[in-house]
Parts: sequence; C-alpha cells; structure tokens
Amino acid sequence: MRILDSKKIKYNVHSYHVKNEEHVDGVEVANQIGKEVIQVYKTLVAMGNSKDIYVYVIPVNEHLDLKKGAKVAKEKNIEMIHVNEINKFTGYIRGGCSPIGMKKLHKTFINKSAKNLETIIVSAGKIGYQVELSPVDLQNIVNAQFEDIIK
Repeated sequence: MRILDSKKIKYNVHSYHVKNEEHVDGVEVANQIGKEVIQVYKTLVAMGNSKDIYVYVIPVNEHLDLKKGAKVAKEKNIEMIHVNEINKFTGYIRGGCSPIGMKKLHKTFINKSAKNLETIIVSAGKIGYQVELSPVDLQNIVNAQFEDIIK
C-alpha cells in the first residue's frame, strides 16, 4: 500500500479473517470480502530453465498452465517455486505474496481476463489484507504483460 500511495495509484483495501495461516484459500477470501471469485487474483511464482523467476497473476479459482506460462516467458519450461523458497525470491510468505513490492521486479504476467474488469483484487503483501485496483494500474506498476496463462 505504501508503494501504491507513493505512486498516487487509487486503490481500496479489503481485510478478511484468517482461520489458518498455513493455507489461505483464495475462494474463501473472495467470499469473506464479498467479491466474485473472477475479480480476486492470486500471485504465483515460478522458475524457468534459465533460473530466471517469473510472476503469474491469475484468478483464484483457476490454475496456471505451465506450458502457456513457459511460452510467454520464452522458456523451454517452468516449475513452480517451492513454498519454502517463496520468501527468498519475493520477500513474502505463502498466502501473502503480492505482485507489488517484491524484493526484485521479476517479469510478470497477468491473465488476460483481468483486462475485462474495472478492478481486480490482489494480496496487499500480508495475510488478511487485499488491495483492489485497476488492472492497468497493476500492469504499469509491475511492468506486466496481459497473456492467456490459465488452463
């Protein structure tokens, strides 16, 4: 939120009750904040053959297509980062991983379905908090591309 404030980007904050920090289900988050699941997005992190890190932002009720993810990253293939390594690459923990404010700006892809929405909701970087913002603002702040990356 500090980054969004510093760039004067309009956003809304949503908070939700955390039952079990070991697993935060995105569909449950959508229900708790009263939003449709098509509007709530999760942030996934993968590594390519080149050892480069890639960030994928997709609807919480969808699955990343690894072949499509590799193709848009121009990699032979990609593998999801193990949950124990997410903090090392992003500075965030599982369930609180935001595409905004990672330790380093990694190549980021947002599923193209976001372009059809006025706003999308992503993690605010801490379990229990989400930010709602324009998909174009998110694209601009993380230098992302809109692509077809879900199964």
